Amino acid sequence: MFYQIWAALFYLYGILLNSIYQCPEFSQLTTQGVDGKEFPEPHLGRWYFIAGAAPTKEELATFDPVDNIVFNMASGSAPTQLQLRATIRTKNGLCVPRKWIYHLTEGSTDLRTEGRPDMKTKLFSSSCPGGIMLKESGQGYQRFLLYNRSPHPPEKCVEEFQSLTSCLDSKAFLLTPRNQEACALSSD
Repeated sequence: MFYQIWAALFYLYGILLNSIYQCPEFSQLTTQGVDGKEFPEPHLGRWYFIAGAAPTKEELATFDPVDNIVFNMASGSAPTQLQLRATIRTKNGLCVPRKWIYHLTEGSTDLRTEGRPDMKTKLFSSSCPGGIMLKESGQGYQRFLLYNRSPHPPEKCVEEFQSLTSCLDSKAFLLTPRNQEACALSSD
């Protein structure tokens, strides 16, 4: 009986703590985008990769050699496609171009990466001006990525991203240095 009373008290204490220390709200983007414009139009154009967070360092290891990454998102050849071009500036100064195609999921902002059927990308709004957050997941990994229209967003944006992702069980955090000039995006 004594054990049951203590168990009940700890249970109630847990509920109280959970109600006080909840993760901040973040919302998935809808197909009705910014200013009434249909997704993906408000999200086309240039983006800078700012930070990443994941449950483990291994899920962010691909970004370890990166100084900065600049992306350009454009409409694809079909209405359900987005073309993404990126240029990665490595810490040793090299520029590495990349490109891939996202396939839009009808009625949603979920994205599927062509050639990577296991990879799923969800887009979320960010409280940071000019910012967006992605959640990538696939076989054996899950990570959150922060992008911004500016290569150097306010520090508060990064702090909020780190706080939110920490609350969502991301123990590893990576901030791109962005010390070098971004590489030019290829037109191809």
